[in-house]
Amino acid sequence: MKLLSIIVPCYNSQDYMERCITSLLVGGEAVEIIIVNDGSKDETAAIADRFASHFPSIVKAVHQENGGHGQAINTGLAHASGEYIKVVDSDDWVDANAYQEILAFLASQTNLAEPVDMLISNYVYEKQGAKRKKVIEYTSFLPTNQLFSWDATKRFPVGKYLLMHSVIYRRQLLIDHTLQLPKHTFYVDNLYVFEPLPMVKNMYYLNVDFYRYYIGREDQSVNEKVMIGRIDQQLAVNRRMVHYYSDAKLTDDSLQAYMLKYLEIITTISSILLIREGSKESLQKKEALWQYIRQQDEQLYRKLRRGLFGVGVHLPGRLGRKTVVGCYKLAQKMYGFN
Repeated sequence: MKLLSIIVPCYNSQDYMERCITSLLVGGEAVEIIIVNDGSKDETAAIADRFASHFPSIVKAVHQENGGHGQAINTGLAHASGEYIKVVDSDDWVDANAYQEILAFLASQTNLAEPVDMLISNYVYEKQGAKRKKVIEYTSFLPTNQLFSWDATKRFPVGKYLLMHSVIYRRQLLIDHTLQLPKHTFYVDNLYVFEPLPMVKNMYYLNVDFYRYYIGREDQSVNEKVMIGRIDQQLAVNRRMVHYYSDAKLTDDSLQAYMLKYLEIITTISSILLIREGSKESLQKKEALWQYIRQQDEQLYRKLRRGLFGVGVHLPGRLGRKTVVGCYKLAQKMYGFN
């Protein structure tokens, strides 16, 4: 059995996937790299097959009809055999030295009665044109080099939540959770890092800059203009998160608080993107989202609506909308997101 299964969803990735896969090969026989070709129309399939042919004990090439990022992850999970799971997007890559530390830690967990459920590490914004690379790390508010539970996550600041880039899950946890991401939907990484959390009982944080998160392509899903164009998919993910949180019946107060904060930031992003678009239809969609939350869970609605972000995205009139967009732009500069 492999130590770590790395799922690489690929769609028309011929121009950058080789950098990604080459960085992952440094893990050697401890890892399996599952390249999922999601119905690409370029040379992605041929590149995946070439890597699988050259490294048959490490690389698997899996081909499917186009189903989107979520379905590619589902397919990768179905083919994975490693003790742990990592998803790496095909335009990103990993740091070689941090990679070795990650693998050494995972190896230490293999014979334990209660191995770690989720490993956390840093990620780096590799923003095109930026001279200084912004590192997202957690040293100021998470215990380092020790197991901890949700009680230790009370001080998560705005802008430093756990993203898909920063987590490695134990595979059996995802199996027990029966995680299934929706087809033909962008932004499912939020579901991937949100829905399994009630299954996570212990965590470990390694302060290493492992994941290199590339930002800069105009067609990238996190490009703001692209996100506005795909806002209905963002809203679908947002609604699913609301529904999941409302039905989860969480008993751990610290876990509940963290998931509420995460849901708050996703709902704020959805609202601000609709405000940024500015049309009457978009503003109606914003109100419809908040009404959906209210219908699903009145208590959740009150918590979100009365929070700082909830008040901000409901500032009345054109001046109110300009104010919240200005605050959003300031946050972009402070935290470096796209």
